[in-house]
Amino acid sequence: MPRVHVSASARWSIAALIVIVAMIVAIWPRATETASEPVDPGVNPSAPLPGINADVSEQDMAQARERAALQPCPVGDATAPAPGSALTGIVLSCLADGTTVDLGVATAGRPLLINIWAHWCGPCRTELPVVADFAAQAGDRLQVLTVQGQEGSQNPLLSLNLLIETGVKLPTVVDTDARLAAALSVPRVYPCTVLVRADGTVAAVLPQVFESTDELADVVGKHLGLEL
Repeated sequence: MPRVHVSASARWSIAALIVIVAMIVAIWPRATETASEPVDPGVNPSAPLPGINADVSEQDMAQARERAALQPCPVGDATAPAPGSALTGIVLSCLADGTTVDLGVATAGRPLLINIWAHWCGPCRTELPVVADFAAQAGDRLQVLTVQGQEGSQNPLLSLNLLIETGVKLPTVVDTDARLAAALSVPRVYPCTVLVRADGTVAAVLPQVFESTDELADVVGKHLGLEL
Protein backbone atom coordinates (compact mmCIF):
# COMPACT_ATOMS: atom_id res chain seq x y z
CA MET A 1 0.00 0.00 0.00
CA PRO A 2 1.53 3.35 -0.99
CA ARG A 3 2.51 5.64 1.85
CA VAL A 4 0.69 8.97 1.95
CA HIS A 5 2.92 11.95 2.55
CA VAL A 6 1.55 14.42 5.09
CA SER A 7 3.22 17.75 5.46
CA ALA A 8 4.42 19.01 8.81
CA SER A 9 1.84 21.81 8.84
CA ALA A 10 -0.97 19.32 8.18
CA ARG A 11 0.24 17.10 11.02
CA TRP A 12 0.16 20.05 13.42
CA SER A 13 -3.36 20.97 12.26
CA ILE A 14 -4.59 17.40 12.86
CA ALA A 15 -2.98 17.33 16.31
CA ALA A 16 -4.56 20.64 17.26
CA LEU A 17 -7.95 19.40 16.07
CA ILE A 18 -7.64 16.27 18.23
CA VAL A 19 -6.81 18.39 21.31
CA ILE A 20 -9.79 20.68 20.71
CA VAL A 21 -12.16 17.73 20.35
CA ALA A 22 -10.80 16.18 23.55
CA MET A 23 -11.34 19.42 25.47
CA ILE A 24 -14.92 19.73 24.23
CA VAL A 25 -15.67 16.17 25.32
CA ALA A 26 -14.11 16.82 28.73
CA ILE A 27 -16.23 19.89 29.53
CA TRP A 28 -19.47 18.80 27.87
CA PRO A 29 -22.17 18.46 30.60
CA ARG A 30 -23.26 14.91 31.33
CA ALA A 31 -26.74 13.96 32.45
CA THR A 32 -25.40 11.63 35.14
CA GLU A 33 -23.27 14.38 36.66
CA THR A 34 -26.17 16.82 36.77
CA ALA A 35 -28.46 14.27 38.39
CA SER A 36 -25.93 13.49 41.11
CA GLU A 37 -25.43 17.11 42.21
CA PRO A 38 -26.62 17.65 45.79
CA VAL A 39 -29.71 19.75 46.39
CA ASP A 40 -29.07 23.01 48.23
CA PRO A 41 -30.45 22.50 51.75
CA GLY A 42 -30.77 26.25 52.37
CA VAL A 43 -34.01 28.10 52.98
CA ASN A 44 -36.02 28.85 49.87
CA PRO A 45 -37.01 32.54 50.20
CA SER A 46 -40.19 31.93 48.21
CA ALA A 47 -41.32 29.00 50.37
CA PRO A 48 -43.51 29.60 53.44
CA LEU A 49 -41.58 29.46 56.70
CA PRO A 50 -42.71 26.84 59.23
CA GLY A 51 -45.09 28.32 61.80
CA ILE A 52 -45.07 31.74 60.17
CA ASN A 53 -48.86 31.93 59.99
CA ALA A 54 -49.58 29.99 63.16
CA ASP A 55 -52.23 31.41 65.46
CA VAL A 56 -50.69 33.05 68.52
CA SER A 57 -52.84 33.81 71.54
CA GLU A 58 -52.60 37.06 73.47
CA GLN A 59 -51.50 35.03 76.48
CA ASP A 60 -48.61 33.47 74.54
CA MET A 61 -47.49 36.91 73.34
CA ALA A 62 -47.73 38.37 76.83
CA GLN A 63 -45.64 35.56 78.29
CA ALA A 64 -43.03 35.87 75.52
CA ARG A 65 -42.80 39.62 76.00
CA GLU A 66 -42.32 39.15 79.72
CA ARG A 67 -39.54 36.63 79.14
CA ALA A 68 -37.85 38.78 76.50
CA ALA A 69 -37.90 41.88 78.74
CA LEU A 70 -36.98 44.12 75.83
CA GLN A 71 -35.99 47.71 76.41
CA PRO A 72 -38.79 50.17 75.63
CA CYS A 73 -38.92 51.58 72.14
CA PRO A 74 -37.82 55.22 71.83
CA VAL A 75 -40.43 57.95 72.19
CA GLY A 76 -38.30 61.05 71.68
CA ASP A 77 -38.96 64.48 73.18
CA ALA A 78 -41.65 65.56 70.71
CA THR A 79 -39.06 67.20 68.47
CA ALA A 80 -40.29 67.23 64.88
CA PRO A 81 -38.14 65.43 62.32
CA ALA A 82 -35.79 67.64 60.35
CA PRO A 83 -36.82 68.49 56.77
CA GLY A 84 -35.64 65.69 54.52
CA SER A 85 -35.55 63.05 57.25
CA ALA A 86 -35.98 59.58 55.75
CA LEU A 87 -37.92 58.50 58.84
CA THR A 88 -40.69 61.10 58.65
CA GLY A 89 -44.09 59.42 58.81
CA ILE A 90 -42.71 55.92 59.45
CA VAL A 91 -44.91 54.42 62.17
CA LEU A 92 -44.21 50.83 63.22
CA SER A 93 -45.22 48.44 66.00
CA CYS A 94 -42.96 48.07 69.03
CA LEU A 95 -42.16 44.40 69.66
CA ALA A 96 -41.86 44.94 73.41
CA ASP A 97 -45.49 45.90 73.99
CA GLY A 98 -47.33 46.25 70.67
CA THR A 99 -47.62 50.03 70.85
CA THR A 100 -46.94 52.16 67.78
CA VAL A 101 -43.77 54.20 67.34
CA ASP A 102 -43.39 57.24 65.10
CA LEU A 103 -39.73 56.76 64.24
CA GLY A 104 -39.31 60.22 62.75
CA VAL A 105 -40.29 61.84 66.05
CA ALA A 106 -38.86 59.17 68.36
CA THR A 107 -35.34 59.33 66.92
CA ALA A 108 -35.11 62.99 65.88
CA GLY A 109 -31.98 64.90 66.78
CA ARG A 110 -29.64 62.00 67.52
CA PRO A 111 -27.52 59.74 65.31
CA LEU A 112 -29.00 56.29 64.92
CA LEU A 113 -27.88 52.76 64.09
CA ILE A 114 -30.64 50.52 62.74
CA ASN A 115 -30.03 46.78 62.53
CA ILE A 116 -32.54 44.89 60.37
CA TRP A 117 -32.84 41.14 60.84
CA ALA A 118 -35.18 38.17 60.51
CA HIS A 119 -35.85 35.45 63.07
CA TRP A 120 -35.01 32.68 60.57
CA CYS A 121 -31.68 34.25 59.55
CA GLY A 122 -28.64 32.36 60.90
CA PRO A 123 -26.12 35.22 60.49
CA CYS A 124 -28.59 37.54 62.26
CA ARG A 125 -28.56 35.24 65.28
CA THR A 126 -24.77 35.58 65.39
CA GLU A 127 -24.70 39.33 64.81
CA LEU A 128 -27.44 40.51 67.18
CA PRO A 129 -25.40 39.94 70.40
CA VAL A 130 -22.55 41.92 68.80
CA VAL A 131 -24.94 44.79 68.12
CA ALA A 132 -26.17 44.61 71.72
CA ASP A 133 -22.61 44.78 73.05
CA PHE A 134 -21.89 47.74 70.81
CA ALA A 135 -25.02 49.55 72.00
CA ALA A 136 -23.84 49.15 75.59
CA GLN A 137 -20.43 50.49 74.56
CA ALA A 138 -21.93 53.50 72.76
CA GLY A 139 -24.22 54.50 75.60
CA ASP A 140 -26.13 57.75 75.06
CA ARG A 141 -23.90 58.90 72.22
CA LEU A 142 -25.73 56.76 69.68
CA GLN A 143 -29.26 55.36 69.46
CA VAL A 144 -29.46 51.68 68.50
CA LEU A 145 -32.69 50.20 67.21
CA THR A 146 -33.27 46.72 65.81
CA VAL A 147 -35.94 45.83 63.29
CA GLN A 148 -37.64 42.53 62.46
CA GLY A 149 -37.82 42.82 58.67
CA GLN A 150 -40.89 42.11 56.59
CA GLU A 151 -39.94 38.51 55.78
CA GLY A 152 -40.92 36.69 58.96
CA SER A 153 -42.82 39.54 60.59
CA GLN A 154 -46.18 37.78 60.34
CA ASN A 155 -45.54 35.90 63.60
CA PRO A 156 -43.90 38.22 66.16
CA LEU A 157 -43.74 35.35 68.65
CA LEU A 158 -40.94 33.79 66.60
CA SER A 159 -39.08 37.11 66.65
CA LEU A 160 -39.42 37.31 70.43
CA ASN A 161 -38.18 33.74 70.75
CA LEU A 162 -35.00 34.61 68.87
CA LEU A 163 -34.32 37.56 71.16
CA ILE A 164 -35.01 35.39 74.21
CA GLU A 165 -32.59 32.72 72.98
CA THR A 166 -29.82 35.23 72.20
CA GLY A 167 -30.37 37.32 75.32
CA VAL A 168 -30.67 40.51 73.24
CA LYS A 169 -32.92 43.13 74.83
CA LEU A 170 -32.49 46.06 72.45
CA PRO A 171 -35.50 48.20 71.48
CA THR A 172 -37.12 46.50 68.50
CA VAL A 173 -39.82 47.42 66.00
CA VAL A 174 -41.51 45.29 63.34
CA ASP A 175 -41.46 46.39 59.69
CA THR A 176 -44.53 44.39 58.65
CA ASP A 177 -45.20 46.29 55.41
CA ALA A 178 -41.53 47.06 54.57
CA ARG A 179 -42.23 50.78 54.93
CA LEU A 180 -38.97 51.36 56.78
CA ALA A 181 -36.98 49.30 54.29
CA ALA A 182 -38.45 51.29 51.40
CA ALA A 183 -37.79 54.64 53.09
CA LEU A 184 -34.14 53.72 53.71
CA SER A 185 -33.64 51.96 50.33
CA VAL A 186 -32.63 48.76 52.13
CA PRO A 187 -32.05 45.67 49.95
CA ARG A 188 -33.84 42.43 50.78
CA VAL A 189 -30.76 41.08 52.53
CA TYR A 190 -30.46 40.02 56.17
CA PRO A 191 -28.86 41.27 58.25
CA CYS A 192 -28.50 44.87 57.14
CA THR A 193 -27.26 47.82 59.18
CA VAL A 194 -28.26 51.40 58.38
CA LEU A 195 -26.53 54.46 59.81
CA VAL A 196 -28.71 57.58 60.08
CA ARG A 197 -27.47 61.08 60.84
CA ALA A 198 -29.04 63.25 63.54
CA ASP A 199 -31.05 65.08 60.86
CA GLY A 200 -32.62 61.82 59.70
CA THR A 201 -30.68 61.49 56.46
CA VAL A 202 -29.10 58.14 55.61
CA ALA A 203 -25.32 58.03 55.98
CA ALA A 204 -24.76 54.39 54.94
CA VAL A 205 -26.61 51.18 54.12
CA LEU A 206 -24.44 48.20 55.01
CA PRO A 207 -25.80 44.76 54.00
CA GLN A 208 -23.14 42.73 55.77
CA VAL A 209 -22.49 40.73 58.92
CA PHE A 210 -20.54 42.47 61.68
CA GLU A 211 -18.52 40.05 63.78
CA SER A 212 -17.13 42.43 66.41
CA THR A 213 -17.85 45.72 68.14
CA ASP A 214 -14.62 47.08 66.65
CA GLU A 215 -16.02 46.58 63.14
CA LEU A 216 -19.16 48.50 64.09
CA ALA A 217 -17.12 51.24 65.74
CA ASP A 218 -15.11 51.64 62.53
CA VAL A 219 -18.15 52.19 60.30
CA VAL A 220 -19.83 54.48 62.83
CA GLY A 221 -16.66 56.56 62.97
CA LYS A 222 -16.35 56.63 59.20
CA HIS A 223 -19.95 57.47 58.30
CA LEU A 224 -21.26 59.30 61.38
CA GLY A 225 -18.04 60.86 62.66
CA LEU A 226 -18.46 59.37 66.14
CA GLU A 227 -15.48 57.94 67.97
CA LEU A 228 -16.79 55.15 70.18
